[in-house]
Amino acid sequence: MKVSIDETLCTGCELCVDICPLVFTMEEGPCPKAPPWPVPAEHEPCCADAAGRCPVEAIAVAE
Repeated sequence: MKVSIDETLCTGCELCVDICPLVFTMEEGPCPKAPPWPVPAEHEPCCADAAGRCPVEAIAVAE
């Protein structure tokens, strides 16, 4: 699974970081960052949870 964050939609609430901190990180800027590489299988459930709970649907998940 690969994930990305649409920074034009993201409000920077950091919910994804709270739900799945080993995948989503806060660096510089107002929005969390997603890794450019595939998410390890053991982190896919929390990643999918974060995407589903994003209040502005800014997280895209691709298989």
